[in-house]
Formats: sequence, structure tokens, C-alpha cells
Amino acid sequence: MINLSNIISLLAAYLLGSIPSAVWIGKYFYNIDVREYGSGNAGATNTIRVLGKKAGIPVLIIDALKGFAAVSIANLSPYTIGSSQFINLQLVLGIASLFGHIFPIFASFRGGKGIATLLGITVAVNPLAALISIVIFLVVLLIFHYVSLGSITASIAFPITILFILKVQTPSLIIFSILVAIMVIITHQKNIERLLKREEPKAMLFKRKKNGPSGTENNS
Repeated sequence: MINLSNIISLLAAYLLGSIPSAVWIGKYFYNIDVREYGSGNAGATNTIRVLGKKAGIPVLIIDALKGFAAVSIANLSPYTIGSSQFINLQLVLGIASLFGHIFPIFASFRGGKGIATLLGITVAVNPLAALISIVIFLVVLLIFHYVSLGSITASIAFPITILFILKVQTPSLIIFSILVAIMVIITHQKNIERLLKREEPKAMLFKRKKNGPSGTENNS
């Protein structure tokens, strides 16, 4: 049911998602707009590629936290935790924050793809399914060294976990989990093309980052 309280919550979730951590950190500490380099995305992966892990890891954490915080606004609602109404509100708030990350009002509506924010959303909505997806992401990343492949694989694992392992019965959560996988696949079309051509840049996790902006990874 749409009411003033829910509208305010949605606005708050969008504003949380709109916090452009990659842009602000890049400009404040490095005098660089990460959107002008690499993939052109204001996300954690592009920040790591352009500015290094020292800048990228805080961006990853902040972007995930803002998704988690947006979903957590549902805890202030009168709905019973775990009820269909509560879960539906969580999902709507999560989508609002994701929309904010992709189209941030604080950064001229030019954001990132929302992978880290989506991570925070899934952790808040279903921690166990999110944890399984995170483990799968890390395994794929450590074996193949492709962030994009890890993200795609983890996103596909999410609905599979929801449906067949946890056997969730809430229709809205099932639909959301499937949409997560579809969205990640769609936003990673160029990465998939490069993977098939074996042209996708690998993420060397333990390689020291050289000073100065660079990189071409297109994932965040």
C-alpha cells in the first residue's frame, strides 16, 4: 500500500544509493573523476583499475553498505519482519537504491552498474543466499581471475540458491532473484563478448597498482 511513509522511505533509499563514493573519493583524494577513465563507470572495479585498491576497496564497502542500509529502512515500517509486505518493501527499497547508484542525483545521473550495491541489497534481503553467491564469486575470481565472470556466475547462482537450495516460497523474492541474474548478464554483454574472444582483462589481485589512471575493465 502506497502511503506517505513509504514514499519517504523510497526517497531515502534512492538518496542513499545516489551517494557517488567512487566519484567523491576520486575527486577529493586524487583530483580524478574515475568516469573519465577506464570503463567510464563510477564503481568499485573501475576505481580499482584507475586508482588502485587503496581507493577501490573503500568504494566497494561504501557501495555495498548503502544498498544494505537502504533495505534496512524496512525495519522502521509497521510490517512484521519476514511477512510478504515486509519483504516486498525491502525489495522496492533495494531497487530504489540501485536506481540511485546507476543514476545518482549527486553526480549528474552518471553512476556505475551497481554490482556492489546489489551485493549489499542481497545480503540484507537474504544473507544465506548472498553468502553462497559471494563464495562462488570468490572461487571463480581466484581460479580464473575475471571479476566479470565471477559477478555473472554469482548472479546466476543467486536465483538457483533461492529456488532449489533454500526453496523460498515468496513470489516477489523469487522474481527479484531472477531479475538480478538477468540484469547482471545484460549489463555485462561487452564483458561476455570479450570473455568469448579471450580479450577480457584479468584482475591480478596481488599485483601492486602503478600510480596514475589506467585500465579498461568494464564491470562496476
